[in-house]
Amino acid sequence: MLRRIMTMPAGRIAKWAIVATWIALLVPAFMLAGKLGDVEKNDNSAWLPSNAEATTVLDQARKFQPAETLPAIVIYDRPSGVTPADLAKARADAEAFMALDKVVGQPQGPLTSQDGKAIQTVVQIDDGNEGWDGAHQVVDAMAEIGEQNADGLVFHVTGPAGYASDSITAFSGGGALGMITALVVVVILLFTYRSPMLPLLPLLTAGGALVAAEAVIYLLAKHAGLTVNTQTSLILTVLVFGAATDYALLLVSRYREELRRHEDRHEAMAEALYRSGPAIIASAATVAVSLLVLLLAILNSTKGLGPACAIGIVVGLLAMVTLMPALLVICGRWIFWPVKPSVGPVVAARRSIWTRVGTAISLRPRVVWVGTALVLGVMAIGVLGLKADGIPSKGQFTGESQAVVGEEVQARHFPAGSGDPIYVVAKAASAGQVRSVLSAVPGVADVAAPIIKDGDAFILGTLTDAPGSKAAMRTVEQARTAVHDIEGAEAQLGGSTAIALDTQQSAARDAKVIIPVVLIVVFLILALLLRAIVAPLLLMATVVLSFGAALGVSALMFNHVFDFAGADANFPLLVFVFLVALGIDYNIFLVTRVREEALLHGTSRGARIGLSATGGVITSAGLVLAGTFAALGSLPLVFAAQLGFTVAFGVLLDTMIVRSVLVTALTVDVGRWMWWPSKLFKRHDVQEPAAELEHALVGS
Repeated sequence: MLRRIMTMPAGRIAKWAIVATWIALLVPAFMLAGKLGDVEKNDNSAWLPSNAEATTVLDQARKFQPAETLPAIVIYDRPSGVTPADLAKARADAEAFMALDKVVGQPQGPLTSQDGKAIQTVVQIDDGNEGWDGAHQVVDAMAEIGEQNADGLVFHVTGPAGYASDSITAFSGGGALGMITALVVVVILLFTYRSPMLPLLPLLTAGGALVAAEAVIYLLAKHAGLTVNTQTSLILTVLVFGAATDYALLLVSRYREELRRHEDRHEAMAEALYRSGPAIIASAATVAVSLLVLLLAILNSTKGLGPACAIGIVVGLLAMVTLMPALLVICGRWIFWPVKPSVGPVVAARRSIWTRVGTAISLRPRVVWVGTALVLGVMAIGVLGLKADGIPSKGQFTGESQAVVGEEVQARHFPAGSGDPIYVVAKAASAGQVRSVLSAVPGVADVAAPIIKDGDAFILGTLTDAPGSKAAMRTVEQARTAVHDIEGAEAQLGGSTAIALDTQQSAARDAKVIIPVVLIVVFLILALLLRAIVAPLLLMATVVLSFGAALGVSALMFNHVFDFAGADANFPLLVFVFLVALGIDYNIFLVTRVREEALLHGTSRGARIGLSATGGVITSAGLVLAGTFAALGSLPLVFAAQLGFTVAFGVLLDTMIVRSVLVTALTVDVGRWMWWPSKLFKRHDVQEPAAELEHALVGS
């Protein structure tokens, strides 16, 4: 029954039914996928857990503010000194800003700096349901107003609204990202298959899988409360293209083998699906379940990323084990042109580089794996230098944005925290005491008189340091401690810096909870697949070591080559989930083949045969996945560049070194104990003389 289900796409009639079904599903999916942007939530508060202090304060502050707002800090700059005409223009602009949709309340200012060279106006923008998209539209309209009749007066919009607008501009490169990702896949597949037609099938199938996944995610976001943001959509694109193409590579590789054994292409595909299907399904299940563990996160952005990406993996799997084999069988052997596989004896690839590597490892396996592990351990030391405590606002972009320039101008002429205050909501009876205590906190430059309404007080404070900076977050921590200690005040502190601090603390909590659970889940899946305990433990250890090495090297690159200001607080967790799940992916491809060969030839020889048989396809799969994640670097965002670099480097490290050298050497050295306590453990290997191995190495 299992074989009949798995081989169904190879059926003479079923293949046409499967293609027709996918076409019927993709027609409405295209329409739904196009609406995904309508349900994205890109505002900061939507990412935080509902019980975070900054989120609670946002709810309480609504009685004092017209709506949940983002401050847009407007800066006018004239190095020679602002003129009365400049000040008059700023006043006229402030009136014009009030007429814009989504601008709420009265603008604060314009205020001239003490040095007389700049003017500042603070405008509140309704954050509403549109989040950053709405702010982007307002900031663009403000820029049109501010740049009219400027007469040499330089105009900037910075602050939370300015950065939100620049973020949307940066994320707007998502369409180009999809094209770059597809191009990367095509180039690597052309090099791998050496066929001009064959790469089209994985590309079309992965594209269809992405559309179907986006449609499902849209429905869940619209009707089931799934939190989706633009960052999730971008990661989904590269993950689906990368992972789905990996599954296609494994399937096509096995299909080509079987075409040399079977005249009938339907029989060849049935055998290929039956042989490679379990490894592909187990790999996808490992990645999908690991991603679903992110549901344990309290940070909404992380919690939403998990199921969205898991849906992408599952849909990609379904496409590659149904639509892809059906298309391959329909096309027939000609799709491999100009080198069409024909029936004949399967010649072992004795001259392949992976055959040489396997033979060389077999000579001194213990020296190889110990040496490799030590090198990876040294690389992992760089983790100590990783600055994963958040990225300052002006360090979020790889290039120079208008908000960054505006913040730098503002910092030269005004207090760094002006325009983006912290605020405290407390009982009205304690308002005076709260204001006094807050004023005494180091790093608080000024505290405004409290606003009283319905028995509560609303108190604004200006920070000395730039909002979102490490120094500003330390001030928020101290200020929270101080106001929390006021008996009966029930004081809570919020603001954009408080949101950044709560995000950092939530991410730290998520990492502590999720990482151990992912490890347990991956171990259980491997144990069920391999029917062993030793092999899963060793495989997990190699992947964790690979993760540490990739993160260590990345930290060194971020600090000393790219000169990034820091990394997002949830960056290590996301990298861990992607690298561990995807790294286990390649180990599953290898070890399931090793186990299959070990049943016939013993573990030591099975390891060499498995590496030789899967080395090329796994290397190609690693190149595809690394290339798709590296495409994230095309976005002018530090987070995207960091995630793309680390995952790409980690995948290549895992593919070229960990999987091919470390895992193979461990398997050869540990021998039959890899499969303990399964029946395969009881099979003793026949030891091959060293001279025979040396001869094989030279002969190959």
